[in-house]
Amino acid sequence: MLRWVALILLLMLIGLQFELWSSHGGMSEVASLRAAVKKQQDENDKLTQRNQALAADVNDLKHGEQAVEARARGELGLIKPGETFYQVVPKPAASTAAPAASGTSSGN
Repeated sequence: MLRWVALILLLMLIGLQFELWSSHGGMSEVASLRAAVKKQQDENDKLTQRNQALAADVNDLKHGEQAVEARARGELGLIKPGETFYQVVPKPAASTAAPAASGTSSGN
């Protein structure tokens, strides 16, 4: 009688282990869900950092005149009254190949 109980318990244990490892909602799905959660957390961390940087930028633009001035100068090319604007234009690059001499040499 005790052998039958032990055999039944062993079969139940094997069946439960099989269900745990192979069925829907088993260990393989848990592992894939953990990987998906980790990936999403990493993406959320990146987006949180970006949002914090944007919030700091907005705060600077709302409360700091220097940030507004720097943006206006850099992006729009604005100057203050009384300032003189100088634009430095680089010289065009000289041709790297010397022009070929026209005609043929007539040394003979």
